[in-house]
Amino acid sequence: MASTASNLPTVDPDTGRRRGRTGYLLLLPAALWLGIFFVIPFYSLVATSLFDPSGSDATGYEMTYHFANYWTVLKEYGKPESWTNLGPLLRSLVYAGIATFLCLLLGYVLAYAIAFKAGRWKYLMLVLVVAPFFTSFLVRTLSWKLILADNGYVVSALQTVHILGSDGRLLATPIAVVAGLTYNFLPFMVLPLFASLDKIDHRLIEAAGDLYAKPATGFFKVTWPLSLPGVVSGTLLTFIPAAGDYINAQLLGSPNQRMIGSVINQQFTRAHDYPAAAALSMILMFVIIAMVLVYVRRAGTEELL
Repeated sequence: MASTASNLPTVDPDTGRRRGRTGYLLLLPAALWLGIFFVIPFYSLVATSLFDPSGSDATGYEMTYHFANYWTVLKEYGKPESWTNLGPLLRSLVYAGIATFLCLLLGYVLAYAIAFKAGRWKYLMLVLVVAPFFTSFLVRTLSWKLILADNGYVVSALQTVHILGSDGRLLATPIAVVAGLTYNFLPFMVLPLFASLDKIDHRLIEAAGDLYAKPATGFFKVTWPLSLPGVVSGTLLTFIPAAGDYINAQLLGSPNQRMIGSVINQQFTRAHDYPAAAALSMILMFVIIAMVLVYVRRAGTEELL
């Protein structure tokens, strides 16, 4: 009898519902997936960042918990007074911040139009928003290289109206890198914004008008606050991958626009300095996590975490 009673599902005193093992079993596949493809690689990255580059084991490194790697990678070897990796790190955050702001401006207008004005064409427009994902990220970035080419129509038009000089260019400039980031990550902003805007009850907006609120006042008092979860989600989904991107800087920029992702890629693939590359990856992750926590707290949407 005791063993039979122990096998019965327990009852939650708050909800009165029975609690069984079904929920835990449903979580098991996702937990295994995260354990294999996130926890183990993350542990490997942390361990690699603590290898001593002067080690002599089979891989050329030795685990000595060499925390000095985190300080060393921010400085140029042999020149403590100059910083080589801090510049790309700050540049990555600035480029990602500008691209995220531009995506918010463009994406909010587009998501608002789809949610409130598109009518029966709503889902077709959503398909068009994600349509660029049907092609390679590399191909889309290379197409921007053609659009912004020195002999392209964009540069020629800007030179005609004297916005650019006769020898002016857009490629290999911060403008090209930010433009590529904005284009490639715009759908990550539009989709969460649309999900929030589409849930807004139109009667609330009509009620604001009935109370003699101007359209702008109604937007900032009703629509904008109700869409904040989408704004926060969209900015996070845009900023985080944009800060770690290196394809746009590599194809549309020059060494002067090098981002931290380019440095990490070079350390992994060319210099084969795995401890330095892993340490830079960890620093980037810590910086982004700190910024995200502060941003979400200031936005007042801690429940998103």
